[in-house]
Amino acid sequence: MEIKIRQDGEVAVAVVSGEIDSKTAGAAQAELLPLIEKSGKTVLDLKQVTFMSSAGLRMLLLLYRQATARDGRVALVGLSDEVRDTMSMTGFLKFFLVADTVEAGKSALA
Repeated sequence: MEIKIRQDGEVAVAVVSGEIDSKTAGAAQAELLPLIEKSGKTVLDLKQVTFMSSAGLRMLLLLYRQATARDGRVALVGLSDEVRDTMSMTGFLKFFLVADTVEAGKSALA
């Protein structure tokens, strides 16, 4: 798993690639949580995520909770059909803004 982070105005954009599972979710959380704490508005570009386990979903839920505690929001971009279906069945999609592109995610956060 790899995460590339950039600041785009008031919005932090994190491009995540690889697998998010029990082995990598903790590292992802350690990199992404400071973005939530600093900016409040965060776009997670997940187009290059090839697999997400329940540990990855728990990590996303923690990011959501931290963002809302700070009056922030998280937009998810480029969810694979598999991840989108899982998030829909578990009710996780209702917590996040979902967009097809980073630009659309940034607009949704404005």
